[in-house]
Amino acid sequence: MTDEKTKLLRSLAIDRSESEAAPSSGRRSRRLLPAIAGMVVVGAIAAAVLFVPELVVPRAVESDAARSPVASAPPPPPQATARKDAGVLAASGYVVARRKATVAAEITGKVVEVLIEEGMTVAEGQVVARLDSVLAESDLALARSRVEAADAAVAAITADLQDATRILSRVQTLAQKNFATDADHTKAQARVGVLTAQLRQSQSARDTARLDAERTASVLEKYRIRAPFSGVVIDRSAQPGEMISPMSVGGFTRTGICTIVDMDSIEIEVDVNEAFIGRVVAGGQVNAVLDAYPDWSIPASVIAIVPTANREKATVKVRIRFEEKDPRILPDMAVKVTFKREASAGALPSNATASTN
Repeated sequence: MTDEKTKLLRSLAIDRSESEAAPSSGRRSRRLLPAIAGMVVVGAIAAAVLFVPELVVPRAVESDAARSPVASAPPPPPQATARKDAGVLAASGYVVARRKATVAAEITGKVVEVLIEEGMTVAEGQVVARLDSVLAESDLALARSRVEAADAAVAAITADLQDATRILSRVQTLAQKNFATDADHTKAQARVGVLTAQLRQSQSARDTARLDAERTASVLEKYRIRAPFSGVVIDRSAQPGEMISPMSVGGFTRTGICTIVDMDSIEIEVDVNEAFIGRVVAGGQVNAVLDAYPDWSIPASVIAIVPTANREKATVKVRIRFEEKDPRILPDMAVKVTFKREASAGALPSNATASTN
């Protein structure tokens, strides 16, 4: 009885396993939907990043290439550019003057007058300054007076010698006629000999006095400082009242009056790398451009290549002349030069030049 009741009750009981399983599975599926949607969105973004540029960029490139056909041309090879630039050799240097001198006195003295100014043109031998020459002028006057005294002594002795010579001639005539003794004849000869010696002595003294006068005159001339050559004064150093000397004494004595430059001797000196000195030949044409006048191209030519190299800078000095002189070209100006390629310069082949550069 009891067992039957138990079975009956179990048959009447509701099975909740199925009803609970269905809702739980629905809830789980609802929970998974957002995650699945997120994964789909991420996959779509990744596909857009990976595949879209490959499809869009070539179209843009094709359109740009279609619009500008010149831009699509390949760039020139670097060897062609090197060949094009191989014929140009440039260097920099300065304008220099081959004749440039600081004029100074050969003696020590006080400057009395300076006759030049900066920018003045002077001729060769022109007096540029004078020193105090009072003592030198006195010495010259004394030397000239000594010359005059020596001339007078020579004239007096010459007159005595002439008189002694006439007396000797008369004594010789009288001695032949036995009207003069041998003693008179010997005395007359001795007098002529003495006067002859005195005449030579006085003549030597006169010559010495003349040489002394000439030397004194030369010393006096040194008090007038002259230009050694024609040129332009670029610097005036001394002023009236200063002491000047060939050598500086204690740093208080000036050694120069002015500086003169011969503008006709102006040229260019540049340093060329020794690796390219083979491109430079004597007489080759050059274009020079001063930094002060960048728009002015000056024709020039190579004078010479100095036959020595600078070990520290690995350069060789080249001298260049200006084909035309111009007052705007001044010493110590910076200049850039371009050497024109000469066919006879023994240049290297283009391939070798390109590899060198």
